[in-house]
Amino acid sequence: MSMLAAVVQRDLRLAWRRWPEFALPPLFVVLVASLFPLGISPSQAVLELIAPGVVWVAALLAALLGLELLFRPDYDDGALELLALSPHPLAAMAASRIAVHWLVTGVPILAVAPLVALMYSVPLEVLGVLMLGLLIGTPLLSLIGGIAAALTVSLKRSAPLLALLVLPLCIPVLIFGTRATALASSGLSAAAALYLLGAMLVLGVTLAPLAAGAALRISLE
Repeated sequence: MSMLAAVVQRDLRLAWRRWPEFALPPLFVVLVASLFPLGISPSQAVLELIAPGVVWVAALLAALLGLELLFRPDYDDGALELLALSPHPLAAMAASRIAVHWLVTGVPILAVAPLVALMYSVPLEVLGVLMLGLLIGTPLLSLIGGIAAALTVSLKRSAPLLALLVLPLCIPVLIFGTRATALASSGLSAAAALYLLGAMLVLGVTLAPLAAGAALRISLE
C-alpha cells in the first residue's frame, strides 16, 4: 500500500505539472456535446431525448485521451523493467496508474457533465441518475483502458489499435449507463441498470489490475 500511495502521489505531481491534461477531457466533452445540436436539431425535445447517449459517448471518447501514455513513459525509460524486478506486484502499480488516469480524466468529466446535461435540457431529477451512472461507469472505462494500454505498451503508434480494443469492451458500460438515464426519464426505476453497472465495477476493480499486470509482464518479455 505504501508503494501504491507513492506511485499515485508521484503521478499526480507529474500530471499537475502538465496541467493542460486536466483541462483537455472536459473541454473535449463540451466540444463533442456542442456539435450534436448543430448536426441533428436544436429542438429541446430532440436534445432531451439524445442527451444520455451524447454525454456517455463524449465521456467514452474523452476517456481514451492519454491511454497511450499510461505505461509508455516507464516502458521507454526502463523504469517498468525495474518495477517488474522489484518485490512489489505489477498489478499494484497498474492499479495506481489506472487510479491516476481516472482522477485526471474521469473526475473532470464528472465536473463538466452537469453543465452539458443542463445544456441539453435534462430534468434535474434525471440529472442525479446520470451523474450516479457516470460515477460508476467512468472508473470502468479507465479499468478497461488500462488493460488495453498494458497489452499495447510495447507497440509503436498504438493509439488506433488501443481504440479498437477499448471501444467494443466499453459497449456494455455505454448501454447500461444510457439505459439507466432513459428509465429515469420515463419515470421508471433505474436501479437495475445501476446495479449491473456496480457489479461490473466490482468485477473490474477485482480483475482489471491483475490482468493489466499480467499484460505488462508479457509485454516486457
